[in-house]
Amino acid sequence: MKVVFRWFGENDDSVTLEQIRQIPGVTGVVSALFDIPVGEVWPLERILALKKKIEDHGLKLEVIESVNVHEDIKLGLPTRDRYIENYIETIKNLGQAGIKVLCYNFMPVFDWIRTDLAMKLPDGSEVMAYDDNVIRDLDPIELINEMESGSRGYSLPGWEPYRLKEIRRLFELYKDVDEEKLFQNLKYFLESIVPVCEKYDVKLAIHPDDPPWSVFKLPRIVTNKENLDRIINLVDSPYNGLTLCTGSLGANLKNNLPEMIRYFGGKGRIHFAHIRNIKVEKQGVFYETSHLSSDGSFDMFEIMKAYYDIGFDGYMRPDHGRMIWGEKARPGYGLYDRALGIMYLLGLWEAIDKMSKK
Repeated sequence: MKVVFRWFGENDDSVTLEQIRQIPGVTGVVSALFDIPVGEVWPLERILALKKKIEDHGLKLEVIESVNVHEDIKLGLPTRDRYIENYIETIKNLGQAGIKVLCYNFMPVFDWIRTDLAMKLPDGSEVMAYDDNVIRDLDPIELINEMESGSRGYSLPGWEPYRLKEIRRLFELYKDVDEEKLFQNLKYFLESIVPVCEKYDVKLAIHPDDPPWSVFKLPRIVTNKENLDRIINLVDSPYNGLTLCTGSLGANLKNNLPEMIRYFGGKGRIHFAHIRNIKVEKQGVFYETSHLSSDGSFDMFEIMKAYYDIGFDGYMRPDHGRMIWGEKARPGYGLYDRALGIMYLLGLWEAIDKMSKK
């Protein structure tokens, strides 16, 4: 298992590469070129410059999160082929730069959604939270404004202002797209790019929808075991794989996380693991917690044991953390709690390893 840490770049992250390299067990960084508009080609020289900056600090860049998919591709519009060609050129450049895994998502309009970016817990820490009841009473524009006001001045991945300016038009276009149509649009996309991934040795890892159900009546398909299984079989290639995010999938308690890890891991289709804990108060209402099992709804020992049992040797990162100890950072992406999460997960891994060898 290779432990990596998400980093948003020196101009848009409170966490530095110097700090990341001091976290025990971390060997690499997950990053992206966040300033390139969705749908445009990532130039090889920009990718190589980012890689060199990271490598100069003794870390590796082998995972990109994310090259976002243009809405025209998800919508299946006639213009999608141009954007798919750009995506193909980006994959070629990533492969030439030595990138091994490309994490992406296929969520219409919105990426991850939260209704509170700084919910205060009894211990004084702050976390991100979601409440379906709040969403039902919100206009999408209101949600966008609330996300922006709660961002602490940092960009939020998947919430690019230039893209969300088209929100009304996008909602109108998605009226004709149901789940089945979205599946077919994903299939068209994968049929175009998977052969390129095979040629340039870049493994695709689709990220689950967060939360894993329809929001604002938009279709969502990366939500459960059945749908994930269908997705990896749309194009049956080891390069068509998953980012298995426990926090996203686990928001629906019907998703058995250890079982899913063993099932998809047994097929060799988990290329990237996002591991975090959340507390599900009831269906549609949850908040994020520390990684500790007793703080949330997931048995982190069983999750790590499932990864151990499948011999997982891919990339893993701790996902969203709390804001603790007075830290001021991008919601979910401070240094302290994610570093604590890594130590906890690696402690579980070491204990499982030693127990298995007795």
